[in-house]
Amino acid sequence: MDNTGFDELFGGAPLMAILRGMGPERSLAVSTTAWDLGIDVVELPIQTDEDIEALRVVAAAAKERGKLVGAGTVVSAEHVAQAASAGASFTVSPGFDLEVVRASHDAGLLSMPGVATASEVQLAMKAGLTWLKAFPASVLGASWLSAMRGPFPQARFVATGGMSAANAGEYLHSGARVVAVGSALEDPAQLPMLAELLGR
Repeated sequence: MDNTGFDELFGGAPLMAILRGMGPERSLAVSTTAWDLGIDVVELPIQTDEDIEALRVVAAAAKERGKLVGAGTVVSAEHVAQAASAGASFTVSPGFDLEVVRASHDAGLLSMPGVATASEVQLAMKAGLTWLKAFPASVLGASWLSAMRGPFPQARFVATGGMSAANAGEYLHSGARVVAVGSALEDPAQLPMLAELLGR
């Protein structure tokens, strides 16, 4: 198992959008905002039937635009199956669960587990996973990323949880490859700052 496919997925862009519990219509509108801004990768957490329908709608729109969409908060093999049937290209989990990683791999989906300790990073990398979700990033702090760079230079972290245009730069500077933003995409005041991070 490996998830080096995220190298190409992110393509050097330092931002990912997370659209939680917005429903199909709103999720599609905010996804379009993200894509127009240059944030190509969108994740929709799937915790309700409405979330799965939203994922299906956004994944269909993404396909038309040549974009890829993932399912978040994937914590079981059942979630993986739901994500795959709705058109997701990858799964993201809050924690490190090899069963979920294997189920994703078997379904042809990239899998990004969440980590919050050196032990979890080490175990994930031992399993062949280099792209890891640092969660909750705002609680761990940017210094956590700096500390992990020493023993785990091959790890590629996506900082998730409490991220916005205001702190994204600090986390990227500290070693995050990507910062995942959610509510910031609905804040007109933050959109220009996000665009700046993308160099647009």
